[in-house]
Amino acid sequence: MVKTDLVTGFLGSGKTTFIKRYARYLMGKGEKIGIIVNDYGSVNVDMMLLQDLEKEGASTEMVIASDLDCYRRRFRTKLITMGMEGLDRVIVEPSGIYDVDEFFDALYEEPVSRLLEIGTVISVVDAGLDVPLGRDADYLLTSQISDAGIVLFSHMGDGPDMRERAAGTIRYINQTVDKFGCRRKFSDRYSEEEGSFGKDILAKDWDSFTDADFERIRNAGCRQYDHIKLQVESKNGFSSLYYMNLNLGRQELTEAVAGLMKDHRDGQRIFRVKGFFKEEGVWFELNATRSGIRISKVKEGQDVLIVIGEAMDPDRADARLASKHI
Repeated sequence: MVKTDLVTGFLGSGKTTFIKRYARYLMGKGEKIGIIVNDYGSVNVDMMLLQDLEKEGASTEMVIASDLDCYRRRFRTKLITMGMEGLDRVIVEPSGIYDVDEFFDALYEEPVSRLLEIGTVISVVDAGLDVPLGRDADYLLTSQISDAGIVLFSHMGDGPDMRERAAGTIRYINQTVDKFGCRRKFSDRYSEEEGSFGKDILAKDWDSFTDADFERIRNAGCRQYDHIKLQVESKNGFSSLYYMNLNLGRQELTEAVAGLMKDHRDGQRIFRVKGFFKEEGVWFELNATRSGIRISKVKEGQDVLIVIGEAMDPDRADARLASKHI
């Protein structure tokens, strides 16, 4: 049967960046790889970021749905399709707003269970997680952490200050999962030799990953710890806004996004802004989280921007970005 890995993590944690590295490692070992992406909303920015992998031989599919039932049907259909393609491994990247139980439910259901089996559940967490989170975000973090075979810390810089921030993130995780009745606990003691906090959290700069690190990830499997279940499909305040053809340059766009990320009035909390812009004939990717704004050159893009947050006021976002959401 086809191994199926889940790469999960909250908004802006770095799932797509990791998948690029992971898929290239696996393809370099001769594996035929399929990737299923579900971005949050109707404009799949993450799928655009994986175009290079498709050109290198990976089979890529996206799931876009307006509601949870529709998503479940389409996700199962994509799994079945990839299960019949003769692949060695399928990598699933869901939205950052995702309950991991959805993955297990789909993989255990016929006929998917006759074609695919669970491989590794990988949870990507920002080492400097901006806490505290809200109740729904805490629940999603619990869901993604409690079932992970391995946790990967992203944005892991050098030095004791970063390690102390990462240790603080682990302490917050332990408090959060306990709040939802989960018994899983993580060590906050760092091993320089292993580049890890305990045996379950790999915490080193991704540029320094070795074959042994990737093999550790590839074979980590999954855990299934019980926790209190919340219904988050329609009762949470997460939403997204989309902007097309803004025609803004780097400075204008950066200033607008920075202002939006800092706007916390009336409980608004922006978790992620991502998309592309073009300047002097060159395409750039913009990726903003609460830890900062990163801009990098890309080969191809589309003038699109997605804003994801909680309790968002569309009028305030429109005013900053000088456009109308769609």
